[in-house]
Amino acid sequence: MLQTYQDALDWIYSFLDSEKKLPKNPTEFNLPRVKAMLALLDNPQLRYPAVIVAGTKGKGSTCAFLESIARHSGLKVGFFSSPHLHSYRERIQINREPISQIQLVELINQVQPLLEQLDPELGSATTYEIGVVLGLYYFATQAIELAVLEIGLGGRYDAINSVDPVLSVIASISYDHTAILGDTLAKIAYEKAGIIKQHVPVISTVQQAEAAEVIGRIAAEQAAPLFIAGMAGLQEQASGVIAEYPLVIVPDQLGLKGDFQMQNAQLAASAAMLLRELGFPISDDAIRQGLATTQWPARFEQIANNPVTIVDGAHNGDSARVLLQALKQHYPKRPLTLVLGTSSDKDIQAIIQQLSTAATKIITTCSRHPRALAPERLAEMIQSTDARPVHQTNSVAEALTLAQQLTTVDGLICVTGSLFVAAEAREVYGLAQPD
Repeated sequence: MLQTYQDALDWIYSFLDSEKKLPKNPTEFNLPRVKAMLALLDNPQLRYPAVIVAGTKGKGSTCAFLESIARHSGLKVGFFSSPHLHSYRERIQINREPISQIQLVELINQVQPLLEQLDPELGSATTYEIGVVLGLYYFATQAIELAVLEIGLGGRYDAINSVDPVLSVIASISYDHTAILGDTLAKIAYEKAGIIKQHVPVISTVQQAEAAEVIGRIAAEQAAPLFIAGMAGLQEQASGVIAEYPLVIVPDQLGLKGDFQMQNAQLAASAAMLLRELGFPISDDAIRQGLATTQWPARFEQIANNPVTIVDGAHNGDSARVLLQALKQHYPKRPLTLVLGTSSDKDIQAIIQQLSTAATKIITTCSRHPRALAPERLAEMIQSTDARPVHQTNSVAEALTLAQQLTTVDGLICVTGSLFVAAEAREVYGLAQPD
């Protein structure tokens, strides 16, 4: 019997941590094992409706927008996301309140004896799988009315895909985790589109042609009605009929900043419109209020003034490109000090290509995460295409101290390259403490 919150964390991390050491291919994820664990808990995921959201970038923001809309509709909403920024408890939330330390201890004490009955032939569960199972079970015990579930990696074999949703949602697809998901957009889209279930409506943001073709094909194979969230509104692919959004979605009316969030907001609004068609009590006003009040830290978030300091979890070339556009739009003519730290498994050259030439000063750093790339190696990669000096630091705190010394009050500091780096920058500024 666990006694303390630290006991709970120790138990969760006693399993193989697939987030610290990623699998070599998607099939190393074990959906039959996850389904078996859920069966031992009497299939808690069947006790409430759920929306599953996959994608390369924007899936977390889309989830946050949709959760906010549903909550403003008066629904009791469970929200599972990963990774967390500061506290493991952030992964499991109801109405944006993380599970408490006491609740997590009690939850594990309930499920641990049952999960010990898992067939050994299925292999040992991973930390991520355990977290998903805990979240799905917790939501059932709290009688939620809707779950918004963010896919962790890929989609087809992710533990979240053990859930049969009422709606599948696919955010923007681009290159990421190519060593695992594949080196073409078509291969990556195939993995993401694995969340499409037979006869279950699926909604996608506007995708690049290669990804769109795959999504369309798999939706047809599953006889799943396909909808596209575009600029004009929600379009039914089969008929071409467009339903206008209940409001004009513009950046100034969104709780999350950056023009790139419009696409995620349109996707969430579209999902809300489809949920309404399925009988959920979602009003136009709830969509409006939900979009306007959404919070999702470390996504183009300003954490300091004098100089302005932005943190963003841009983790691939496309995200970096969009981030740079937002910086130029919102902070024009400010000389940029780039604080860059990445995970070793990312397309680092693509991130560098987008951001390094726009910076007047560059500082490399690393998070505490085991997959973090060494700052000196990152500096070497930058200097292979850019001969300017690169400052190297061994921690995010050290990098921010140096950035403040190098940047004038009319300048701009941007901390990016990894969500883990962005999280540690928030901690430096006292915005959160890990527990």
